[in-house]
Amino acid sequence: MKKNFAGKSINKTFLGMFALMSATSIFFNSCDQKKDKKESDKIISNAHPVAKTVPTIDDENVSSDKRVIYLTFDDGPNQGTENLLRILNKRNVCATAFLVGQHAYGSKKQKEGIELLKKDPLVELANHSYTHAHNKYTDFYKNPEAVVRDFDIAKDSLKLTDKIARTPGRNIWRLNNITATDIKSSTLAANSLKKAGYKVIGWDLEWKPTNRMALKGNHQVMLKKVDSIFYNDLEKTSRHLVFLTHDQYLTDSDSIDELDLFIEKLQKTNRFVFRKISAYPKINEILN
Repeated sequence: MKKNFAGKSINKTFLGMFALMSATSIFFNSCDQKKDKKESDKIISNAHPVAKTVPTIDDENVSSDKRVIYLTFDDGPNQGTENLLRILNKRNVCATAFLVGQHAYGSKKQKEGIELLKKDPLVELANHSYTHAHNKYTDFYKNPEAVVRDFDIAKDSLKLTDKIARTPGRNIWRLNNITATDIKSSTLAANSLKKAGYKVIGWDLEWKPTNRMALKGNHQVMLKKVDSIFYNDLEKTSRHLVFLTHDQYLTDSDSIDELDLFIEKLQKTNRFVFRKISAYPKINEILN
């Protein structure tokens, strides 16, 4: 598949020289700027900072030594949503939460979670369907009209203002300049979502879970994967990496610490810009 012309990655590593970098370097963040708290600080404030309004940065104006990372979290609100928000606010980075409509009303805890997500200026809300396909993905995608209807119900029930979406159980992309379907039997449903005006976003890198539904591996492994993707120019759009994991993997202390360290180490390189998914290149173009 041809890359999009956001500028090719320069073949150089980004993460391998942590020891040579200053721990006091300031991170350039398109959502906000903030000095890192010391690593030993384990207390995460519940206060939500006020996000600054920052002009959109055109791809051509992202300097050649910067790369853009889009942190995205699926299936919320769910167990781990509050822990996710604490990490984002501790590090003062923005992210996109792809929500499941039924989860917003599934329990008292989930109702509280959706309210926290709505109030947090660092978080952008997007559509991850209403039913999550009832976790029966093959059957779900056999009926394109039902798929569109499911996303429409989620959009209305969650009061989402945009039609940015991610398909449950599938890594599918449908933008004007990107078309990708991981499992071809889902193609008609994906095309129907695009025809209905949905801008479908997949991912470039996923932090997967263990059998215990905790984050698998550690932050060093994930940092190497980020480095490899940029080095080999494997992103759907060059210099732009969409990262995925799930709220419910953030319920144990080790997983929470590993995600926190992953974000902290990315910040300290001073080589990355964090953005919400609505800033992804060309996502706001009217779909053909």
